[in-house]
Amino acid sequence: MALDPQARAILDLIAASGNPPVHQRDLQDARATFNLKPLAGPAPDVARVEDRFIPVADGSIPVRIYTPVGGDGRQRLPVLVYFHGGGWVLGDLDAVDIPCRHLSNRADCIVASVQYRKAPEQKFPTAAEDAFAAVRWVHDHADELHADPARIAVGGDSAGGNLAAVSALMHRDRGGVALCCQLLIYPVTDHDFGTSSYRENAEGYLLARDDMRWFWRQYLPEGNDGHDPYASPLRAHSLSGLPPALVITAGFDPLRDEGAAYAERLDASGVRVRHVRYDSMIHGFFWMPGALAQARDAYEACADTLREAFAMR
Repeated sequence: MALDPQARAILDLIAASGNPPVHQRDLQDARATFNLKPLAGPAPDVARVEDRFIPVADGSIPVRIYTPVGGDGRQRLPVLVYFHGGGWVLGDLDAVDIPCRHLSNRADCIVASVQYRKAPEQKFPTAAEDAFAAVRWVHDHADELHADPARIAVGGDSAGGNLAAVSALMHRDRGGVALCCQLLIYPVTDHDFGTSSYRENAEGYLLARDDMRWFWRQYLPEGNDGHDPYASPLRAHSLSGLPPALVITAGFDPLRDEGAAYAERLDASGVRVRHVRYDSMIHGFFWMPGALAQARDAYEACADTLREAFAMR
């Protein structure tokens, strides 16, 4: 399938800016220029936004709590714990503010958007452990959040999708929170650059293969840490017993094949999974509902999945 014309227009604008790819910049410049928010469109109103902190080992991490329109605190709402993308290096709560507002309203749930500690200052497994702790905190503080502790989902995009999948693995392995759903939006699932999608989409589609090599180098203390299933969940010995999942992939994305492989392994392990591939889309499209019609469709797919999962608890 051909690249979506709206996505092509975005790529042309990025190319015209003259900015080098992420892997050719220094860390501070990469962070300072990472901004897709102009493509997100207007911010929908929600009932309430509250910034808080979650205690973790050696400190605390920010979390932003979104309550949907109509959430008046008189009923316990389900919760989506969300982790932003950015290669474990870039991004923050503001980068996913508009996506989280959409998800909160469309799925009629609280969204807890987590600012995990980033690499290279904090290497693996810090972000993964932060994700695990954030889910536990939401569960343990359900009363004050007016949340239902029996209806907690995890989700994220790209590296955040990795952390959502990993947190689900950790809670299964450690006897933690019984999650009801996972939204994995073009997730990083494997430390492997040899897939067909890496070869086909090596450069020119927002996320380049060399960008991902750079991100992994920032994140991992040692290269062989990429074999750890809490870094590469596709390498977990078993995926059985995990919560139902929606896996979203994009056709023009280096991560396409590892996301599809994760969906296939979930299915083979007896986990209920739906895989939606947006063939004409690029990596990062979920952050662009103001510019891409298919991004808006992806929000509906996520909301439908969440509402169904929450209704089953």
